Amino acid sequence: MAAYLLEPTGIYGRRGAGRRLNLASGTGFIRVMAVLSMRTGAVESCARAATRFAAFALVALALAACSLFDKTEAVAPEEPADKLYNEGLYLLNSKKDAKNAAKKFEEVDRQHPYSEWARKALIMSAFAYYQANAYDDCINTARRYVTLHPGSPDAAYAQFLIGASYFDQMPEISRDQDRTDKAMQALGEVVRKYPDSEYAVAAKRKIEIARDQLAGKEMDIGRQNLNSKNYVGAINRFKVVVTRYQTTRHVEEALLRLTEAYMALGIVEEAQTSAAVLGHNFPDSRWYKDAYALMQSRGVEPNENKGHWISQAFTRLASGKF
Repeated sequence: MAAYLLEPTGIYGRRGAGRRLNLASGTGFIRVMAVLSMRTGAVESCARAATRFAAFALVALALAACSLFDKTEAVAPEEPADKLYNEGLYLLNSKKDAKNAAKKFEEVDRQHPYSEWARKALIMSAFAYYQANAYDDCINTARRYVTLHPGSPDAAYAQFLIGASYFDQMPEISRDQDRTDKAMQALGEVVRKYPDSEYAVAAKRKIEIARDQLAGKEMDIGRQNLNSKNYVGAINRFKVVVTRYQTTRHVEEALLRLTEAYMALGIVEEAQTSAAVLGHNFPDSRWYKDAYALMQSRGVEPNENKGHWISQAFTRLASGKF
């Protein structure tokens, strides 16, 4: 059975006189509570609540105004492109602060993305990052330049910066040579796409050094295999040096180690060919002296088989088809 409370006449006026309020309903309960509150001094409470509300409203308005002011201040006005560019040059040349110079050049691109200044600033940003040894930033910026301006006169230099950044990070021979591979690929792009540029010659020099590094890595693994009597594995490594990197300084030793590996396996004919090719191409090499001594100790002489892969590899080199 529902509980009811008679609405007092003096509070809501004559219209509510004698009405019953259902305490089981939400509306009835709220109105009853209002009645009780007003009986115990609700007028003063409402006044205090109104005062607090007004105070909170003023604080909220003040915070909103501050927030709007902060947002307005956070948007920095654009600076002239030439001013930003020259500030970057000043930081780079006078202050020797390449890292902040690069960021200043980036501001040119950010604030004036479609201007000629932005193109110039982008290549200068890549150069500044390279000067700061920030190689990953240099690579990313230079790649962006090549993508956006492939026909620009500075595209060759941007590509060269990519290769040079990888080149400067080449690790020791005992470590993974992923950066060396990437250096060769990037520098090879300079030679292939921009053969007449001033950077092609420098790229070729770096490529030869990188090739020597990769050959050294193959030799290092090959020697380890040879020492552990894994002769087949050793031959495979030395073969890579002879076929891919025969213009490097490692090829002479590779031919000697092939002679040793073949002799250890009892494959004398291949050993004779390896020693003969070594003597023919590098007659004064100390590695040939060791190979010849090994042949003599086994009672055989170096003898080249013209159809052997070692002989054919050096025939291609002599003909320029390498």
